[in-house]
Formats: sequence, structure tokens, C-alpha cells
Amino acid sequence: MDELLKIVDKNGLILAFLFIGLLTLLTDFLSRVLFKKRIPGSAIAIFMGLILGYIGGEITGGQKGFSDVPHFSGLAILGGSMFRDFAIVATAMGASFFLIRKSGLLGFISLLVGIFLFFIVGVAIAWAFGYRDPVSLCTIGAGACTYIVGPITGGALGASSEVIALSIATGVVKTIAVTIFTPIFAKKIGLESPASAMAYGGVMGTSSGVAAGLAATDPKLVPYGAVTATFYTGLGCLLCPSLLFLILELIFA
Repeated sequence: MDELLKIVDKNGLILAFLFIGLLTLLTDFLSRVLFKKRIPGSAIAIFMGLILGYIGGEITGGQKGFSDVPHFSGLAILGGSMFRDFAIVATAMGASFFLIRKSGLLGFISLLVGIFLFFIVGVAIAWAFGYRDPVSLCTIGAGACTYIVGPITGGALGASSEVIALSIATGVVKTIAVTIFTPIFAKKIGLESPASAMAYGGVMGTSSGVAAGLAATDPKLVPYGAVTATFYTGLGCLLCPSLLFLILELIFA
């Protein structure tokens, strides 16, 4: 065991990849078997990650969640800004300019409406819970856009880890809600055509939630909703820590 622990300590990043891979397999299994794909595996994984982060902080008294547990220190690198930025760039590189053009004015308007709407809702929730500084308000507001935009905005603005965790939790709740309620209200809101799916993806924004919700509604609509939902994250990462933060500073400074 001593020799094994030495190998683990010297290969923390490899162990972190293995740990996240096993966690992803588990959450995908739970999504398929337990929730019948109504809740995406990514949302379950993030929720479990938050729980593990809390447990790690309680056990060690540290500030970096589960990575403060000695043998899982590689999680701090895997979850750091370098891999985060790499994932964002890789996602953007996979986007098709032809599909961007295909979404047209409808997609662009839906993106702006979705980002501003959920950002305002998130800021209102943060205000109701007692946050008054622009950095915290902006981070939680960005989290209401998606659970990816929230931590990126918080990292850019220097928000505390507690506020960043809240922004992620807010985004996860939104993802689960979109997944569950999309097939329920699809007919009532006219979600039956590619154009409506593109508008819906732009307004809701959360890629995993929109994809899962549309898959439960009509699998043929998934690519159209995914087009605008994918670019929602990039536009949110651009607007939230810049323009929207400056607006909050003018209002609450």
C-alpha cells in the first residue's frame, strides 16, 4: 500500500482524470437507469461534485474542496483555469460557421433575450439573499445563465469560492428545470418546428438541458436547439464579466 500511495502521489493528475472518468460513468448510468434521461448526466455530475467539494472542505478544513484531500490533489490542476480555458476553446473550435449563419437574426435576438433575462433574474435572486457587491451579484447572475458562465465570470472578477459555488448551483438547478419542463410545456409554447427550437435554445441557453429536453420532446429538434444553445455560453462569457458587470458597478457602486 505504501508503494501504491507513492505512485498515486506522484501521478495526481492521472488519478484526477481516472476519478472524473469514473464519476462521469456513474452519473451517465444514473441518468439512463434511474432518471430515464430526464436529467442529464452532466447535471448530476456537477451536483455530486459540489457535494464532494463540501465533504472535502469539511474533512480537511481547506479551501479547495475535494482536492484538499492529499491523494486527490490532482483535481486542483484538472479543475483549474488552464483546463477550463482549454475546454472552452475546444468547444468553440468545434462550432460551424455555416450553422451560425443558419441561425440568423432569430438566433441572435434569442441569445440576447436569454442572457439578459436570466442574468437579471440571477441578480434579483442574489440581491434577495443579501448580496450587495457588484462582483457577487454579477457572478450569481452569470450562473443563472449557465453553470459554465458563472464560474468563468467569478474567476475573471475575483469572486469568492462560496459565490462561485452558488453560481454553479444556480446553473445546475436551471439545467434540471429546463430538462424536466421542456417536454411538458412544448406544445403549449409551440415548440414544434426547427425555427422555434432555435429560438428556444437561444433563450434557455443551457446546452445539456436544452438537448435533453428537446430529445424528450422530438429528437429531430435537438440539432436546431443545440445550435443557439452552444453559442449562448460563449456570448455569456463575453458579456457577463464585461458589459453587464460595468452596468452593475454603475448601479450598485
